[in-house]
Amino acid sequence: MRCATDIYPQDRLVLREVGLRDGLQMVEVWPDTAAKIDWLQREHHAGLRHFEVGSFLPKHKFAQFADVAKVAQTAGALPDCHTIALVLNERGLMDALSAGVHEIALVVSATEAHSQANQRRSQSAAIDLVRTAVGARGGGGPLISVGIAMAFGCSITGLVEPAAVLALIESCLKAGADVIGLADTVGFAGPRAVGALTAKAQALCATVPLCIHLHDTRGMGIANASAALDEGCRILDGSLGGLGGCPFAPGATGNVVIEDLVFLAHAKGFETGIDLEKLVAVRSVLQQAMPRETLHGGVARAGPLPM
Repeated sequence: MRCATDIYPQDRLVLREVGLRDGLQMVEVWPDTAAKIDWLQREHHAGLRHFEVGSFLPKHKFAQFADVAKVAQTAGALPDCHTIALVLNERGLMDALSAGVHEIALVVSATEAHSQANQRRSQSAAIDLVRTAVGARGGGGPLISVGIAMAFGCSITGLVEPAAVLALIESCLKAGADVIGLADTVGFAGPRAVGALTAKAQALCATVPLCIHLHDTRGMGIANASAALDEGCRILDGSLGGLGGCPFAPGATGNVVIEDLVFLAHAKGFETGIDLEKLVAVRSVLQQAMPRETLHGGVARAGPLPM
């Protein structure tokens, strides 16, 4: 097993493409396997190296992820490519381990109501699944990451106290999580809240990498990402064209646009290794595969700055 800090070094910014998972959760039509692989390979050529390739969920309910093992296998063969897949139960965990993904992502909801809606299990049972995953991977298995959903507010029950989120992080760390994520699942937060909770979570996580996963529901995605960067966060999620949403989170809409995240990172002086023009061009894959899906993004609309 590679160390989490090798995959996510604190001195380098990592931008992760989650469109192949989060971006496809609520669409009516989705790219076929060949188009997904084209999407992934072209983004890899543009400089991206971290991809959430899908979810190991029941195929009869989530047909868009029926090919997740194939996509993961193809991505894993690309140079320096790190693959991530979501699981919500023990069956999905076993399937993800068999597929050989590099990182298995689990979810612990910040509220009991969303935990039941999203996973049909309690928060404590979700943390038990983290322990199960850590035990099941063995000595050479994948990283185990845990995303705290609804970390800044829940569209089912309302505001979430930061202290409750920090307590969940502590429980996940004790359960053996290698990576912790904070998710603004329904876009409740503004920069002040994101900055404050990021700082506290960073201190609690110490050397354990912390990821911030933002949705642009209320147009705060880029501002919130900037606040997280200012507090030392070095892992940010985004999706091509801002695709995304959660079927079990009322009011959830798309992720922060990864093209705009790259522009933000460059504007703040971070090296990403990502060619922004090549990244924007990958949108053509989505436009062909999902012509009725709205794609967002300021960079795509205005164009990258001239060199």
